[in-house]
Amino acid sequence: MADAFMAVRSGVGTALVRAWAARRLPPGAAILDIGCGSGMPIAAALVADGFTIWGIDPSPRMIAAFRRRLPGMPAACEPAQASDVFGRRFEGAIAVGVLFLLRPADQLALLRRVAGALVPGGHFLFSAPRARAAWTDSLTGGASVSLGVEAYAVHLADAGLRLLRSERDEGGNDYHETIRAA
Repeated sequence: MADAFMAVRSGVGTALVRAWAARRLPPGAAILDIGCGSGMPIAAALVADGFTIWGIDPSPRMIAAFRRRLPGMPAACEPAQASDVFGRRFEGAIAVGVLFLLRPADQLALLRRVAGALVPGGHFLFSAPRARAAWTDSLTGGASVSLGVEAYAVHLADAGLRLLRSERDEGGNDYHETIRAA
C-alpha cells in the first residue's frame, strides 16, 4: 500500500500543521512524527521551517522514502505501539491520519506514550474526526475508529495532556491541539 499512499498523498493539512508548529513550538524544536510515511509533504515542510523531525512508521518502503527525502533526519521502521523512540523527549509530536487507524485500546496507549515523550509544556497535534465514528479506510481496507473529541479530551486528560482547541483543514479533516502539563 505504500506506493498507492505516496501516489495519492496531497498537501492537504500541511499549512495547518506548519501554522501550529510556528505558533506552539520554539524554533528548531524536535518533533516526533508518528506515522511519518514518506515525509511528504508534512515532515518536509517542517524541516524546511527549521524543525528537526523524528519519523516513525511501520512500513519499510515509507521509511526508505522518508530517509531519501530527508537525509539526516532520524527515522525508525517501527509500529508506534512498540517504538523505542518514545524513550526520548520532544517539544512536539504529530500524528496526522494515523491515530484512528489503530484499535481504540491502542489509541489510548499511544496517547499515554506521547504524553510521556513530551517535555513539560510540549505540544501534540493529531487528526481524527470530531464525531465518534467507525468506517472502513478507503486505502487500507482496514477498520478506522474515531472516539470523538469529547472522549479524546477525557483520555488526553488521563494521560496528562489538555485539549487546547480543534480546527479543520482545507480538506475537511479535523485536527486537535494538546499540551502536556508543565
